[in-house]
Amino acid sequence: MKSKRLKPRRMVVLGFLCVILLGTVLLMLPAASATDRGISFVDSLFTSTSAVCVTGLVSVDAGTSFSLFGQVVLAALIQIGGLGITSIGVIVILSAGGRFGIGKQRLIKESLNLSSGKGLTAVVRAVLYVTVAFELLGAVCSYISFSKDFSTGDAIGVSLFHSIAAFNNAGFDVLGNFQSLTGYHSDVWLCLVTSGLIIFGGLGFFVISEMVSGKSPRRWSLQTKVVLSTTLILLAGGTVLLKFTEGSSFTWLDAFFQSVSARTAGFASVEIGAMSKAGLLVLMVLMFIGASPGSTGGGVKTTTIFVLFQKARSVIFNKHCTVFKRKIPEAVVMKAFTVFAMAVGVIIFSTFLVCVLEPEFTFQQIFFEIISGYATTGLSTGITPSLCGASKIIISITMFVGRLGPLTIATIWLNRDAPAVTYSEEDVTIG
Repeated sequence: MKSKRLKPRRMVVLGFLCVILLGTVLLMLPAASATDRGISFVDSLFTSTSAVCVTGLVSVDAGTSFSLFGQVVLAALIQIGGLGITSIGVIVILSAGGRFGIGKQRLIKESLNLSSGKGLTAVVRAVLYVTVAFELLGAVCSYISFSKDFSTGDAIGVSLFHSIAAFNNAGFDVLGNFQSLTGYHSDVWLCLVTSGLIIFGGLGFFVISEMVSGKSPRRWSLQTKVVLSTTLILLAGGTVLLKFTEGSSFTWLDAFFQSVSARTAGFASVEIGAMSKAGLLVLMVLMFIGASPGSTGGGVKTTTIFVLFQKARSVIFNKHCTVFKRKIPEAVVMKAFTVFAMAVGVIIFSTFLVCVLEPEFTFQQIFFEIISGYATTGLSTGITPSLCGASKIIISITMFVGRLGPLTIATIWLNRDAPAVTYSEEDVTIG
């Protein structure tokens, strides 16, 4: 019985691994390459991991290195990674008229990070409908800008790819030469459309469902209130700080777009490597925090930071840890602390390894790249293509751990309950 309880978590992890490996094989095929050289195993593995983990870091240029087939594979990997392996499986089973037993229901609940198993089929359908609706609308809106620079057929393809990448918070682009959206930094329409896709993709499917359910905001769940309030604070604060640190080199549109994109999307409308140290620090903080639970984004999540902040405030002022007239359970606080601590540990360890392997790059460049990988963001100072094979594999593992969560990875083989008997307590001085 004990081994079966955690089996769904193992299946989710193995599912992601299988898709990454399949993507690696497909990207290594001659048909996936736009050149005669083909894509090496390490670069294919890195790109596949980045796509499935909806990151956007690239070691080869997606626009010039991959053929149409390769770009279609990339878009499919991004879509699978954003929706989740289990969600894709559920959609296939539903389409075939299949049903779900208790085991499959637990697997869906685990992969979607749900606290309840009620209405799982309806939840998955809602996820699919929300995704398709946003991506189609985003593609239509993006076409207005891309049609100015591409033929009709190419503009449709670029718009679809861009919309899928933006809503799934994966900063891939097929514009070529690692330019991301720097050529469109003054295109207000495209920047706002992309920002909208990123924001909604990062809110989480269930927050979006509650927002459009017709319920009064006063009746929204604590989860929705926390996600929306934290998101607004981070967007506004990030915009102001980036404008302050970059000065005249950033317009308010640049500052807003990068504040949005740093929350695990990874699109760049400016040259990231040319930003000030203070500006890069702001981006790193935003990347580390990331998006919200149940979304297509990564990071430690907005709710984690919110809970830790509220707990610190309650300790300082000697009050209960409450918000919006609700008390936050201690178990939630402990989980938030654990997620935060494990994320810091993974980032420090990965940074150390890459620093040893890449002495020619500065600590700032490597640290930025590792945080971007862990938070599945995709922003880069431009060093990723120049990294050695071992460093690319380390960052690939970091992306994988960041996408699934270090807590999930650490507990997939745990098969025992907490012991019923423990030792007596004794205080330890803190601070």
